[in-house]
Amino acid sequence: MALRLNELKLDQEFEAKLLGDMDDVRERAILERQAVSQADLPSLSSQLQQELPEAKFRYGFGPAPVDDKFVFFFDIDNCLYKRSTKIHDLMQIYIHRFFKKTLKLTDEEAHVLHNKYYKEYGLAIEGLVRHHKIDALEYNKVVDDSLPLEKVLRPNPALREMLLRIKEKGVCGKLWLFTNAYKNHGMRVVRLLGLGDVFDGMTFCDYSEFPLTCKPMEAMFAKALKDAGCKDKQHAYFVDDSGLNVRAAKKLGWGKVIQFVERDEDLPDLIGEDDKEREGIYVIRNILDIEKVAAELF
Repeated sequence: MALRLNELKLDQEFEAKLLGDMDDVRERAILERQAVSQADLPSLSSQLQQELPEAKFRYGFGPAPVDDKFVFFFDIDNCLYKRSTKIHDLMQIYIHRFFKKTLKLTDEEAHVLHNKYYKEYGLAIEGLVRHHKIDALEYNKVVDDSLPLEKVLRPNPALREMLLRIKEKGVCGKLWLFTNAYKNHGMRVVRLLGLGDVFDGMTFCDYSEFPLTCKPMEAMFAKALKDAGCKDKQHAYFVDDSGLNVRAAKKLGWGKVIQFVERDEDLPDLIGEDDKEREGIYVIRNILDIEKVAAELF
């Protein structure tokens, strides 16, 4: 009997180690696939590739001067870059590890709790802070700040050119980043995309505060308007990949709301509880299609 118990204990330890190792296997597979896919891309020999502009925003993190001009608010993750870069997948692995290690959970328990907090709060860290007193800045250090973005992201000259044309036209007074990530992550991403000098400011989820404020909370949208000095919410343009966030913006009366839906399987995310929730929300399949649905800005 004692022998069987020992064997069972060994089996459980082996299974735990195997599941833990699977996170490492998945991470390596993603990075290897991205390395292969990037090898097939034409090389960027431009100055943009050689000298990435640092992330320096004209108005920092707000408040910016209040005016009557339009403001274009841009989500960052899975929006300024494609979901197919697999950064989201890497982030899920890192978050999963954090849940398991910090809360001492099994793989299944970590998966269930992670999804629960995301659905309830729009952000996993919100649930961790509320219910487990997790230090959000420590979480950010081992999750977002540890992501190997330099191995995955590369400059996007076409996106840069489109954004600069919006600025040159002058209808939009400001281009503003609006993210649920902490500021460190947002600044890393825009720099690696070659967009560090394009945006005028950023509204981010401040992990140093408690309770956290994030999209799709009404307070977060109000903060973004205030930070960017947007006098009239009808003058707010907004693009995000999240159905939760775009529906919230539309419900709150923001001017033009756009959802970037890269994959067919993400289309159901646009569908709310009824048709009214998705009325007036523009859907694009490429971030460069902003020019088609917001031609008045060009």
